[in-house]
Amino acid sequence: MHDIRSIREDPEAFDAALARRGFPASSGTILALDETRRAAATRAQDLLARRNEASKAIGAAMGRGDNDAAETLKAEVAQIKVELPATEQAEREAAKAQDEFLAGLPNLPAYDVPDGADEDGNVEIASWGDRRNFAFEPREHADIGPALGLDFETGATIAGARFTFLRGQMARLQRAIAQFMLDVQTTERGYTECATPLLVREEAMFGTGQLPKFAEDSFSTTDGRWLIPTSEVSLTNSVRDSIVEIENFIRLTALTPCFRSEAGSAGRDTRGYIRQHQFDKVELVSICRPEDAAAEHEHMLRSAQVILERLELPYRTMLLCAGDMGFGARKTYDLEVWLPGQGAYREISSVSWCGDFQARRMNARYRAENGKPAFVHTLNGSGLAVGRTLVAVIENYQQEDGSVVVPEALRPWAGGIEILEPGRQ
Repeated sequence: MHDIRSIREDPEAFDAALARRGFPASSGTILALDETRRAAATRAQDLLARRNEASKAIGAAMGRGDNDAAETLKAEVAQIKVELPATEQAEREAAKAQDEFLAGLPNLPAYDVPDGADEDGNVEIASWGDRRNFAFEPREHADIGPALGLDFETGATIAGARFTFLRGQMARLQRAIAQFMLDVQTTERGYTECATPLLVREEAMFGTGQLPKFAEDSFSTTDGRWLIPTSEVSLTNSVRDSIVEIENFIRLTALTPCFRSEAGSAGRDTRGYIRQHQFDKVELVSICRPEDAAAEHEHMLRSAQVILERLELPYRTMLLCAGDMGFGARKTYDLEVWLPGQGAYREISSVSWCGDFQARRMNARYRAENGKPAFVHTLNGSGLAVGRTLVAVIENYQQEDGSVVVPEALRPWAGGIEILEPGRQ
């Protein structure tokens, strides 16, 4: 959510920032709604003050025997009692219209975010690792995986398209990847492990920006709850409607299933394990003071990079342009891992600094140095997406005979298994 005071102070700057996100100028609409709301609020306050004043004057008039004045004042009070509810209702309606309009606008980009309309405007800022030179033509994970326990057919039979059933050594490898990630984040990077609800209320989804604009991208239940598209929702909302104690930061992590309808991705990645309706992810969330947020963003980025480097998976770091960032982000880094079977880099983590955008929607605050409550800054990222990491391991560590070598970093979590072999459970 946006700060209405900053829009009043500099509407041109607000519109210019929105334009970088590909949105039309909106300050005129916002300020018109704001003026209607403020005028109604002022009128309601004036009516209340006059009612109280007239009520006292009635008593005084009756005390001095001035019945005519008393009757005139009574008539005025009666008229106020009629007008006041309508005025208060007008204020509520204007406030609701203003809030709904603001809720549909994305966060404003940070000053150092590059301009651009889509992924073509993203900027590569670093790369790591050497791509493996294969003595054979590397295959995609969807071709290698089925013989190793990546069962697309059974998943589709049970639940439909974009669901997968993992068996034996493949399921063990995925579990090893997830536990390895979680242990690194909790023992080395300062994150506190959490176990969160997978179903959340509508206001939680609103707080992190999934609602109302992106309702079709998520799954809801018959009783009005929502399946989390990422544990960012439950982790970040753990500080909603509160004033938290923060010295530097609150770092949280969780390994959860995530659920996405993929409504906007028809025809994309329908083959394989890249884009699923259900997938596991190790989420990273930080809650911090505004002055610590930029450094915390870099720490979170490094926390995701460490995982890829330990697994010796080549990747590149991208700074997203204004038009390609997520709805709630003011600055985002993407990590893209190299997939030799596809011959392309694919996103495996997105690390975003949201400023106070989510905090305003959640009413999440801390006590600033002056003792007054102020909005926290929130950050979130993947550390990492487990299924996509599994894909990257399969494609980068594949052998000509269809087996897959288990990265050395994973072997302690994989029960010492060194290689996945076709047909073995």
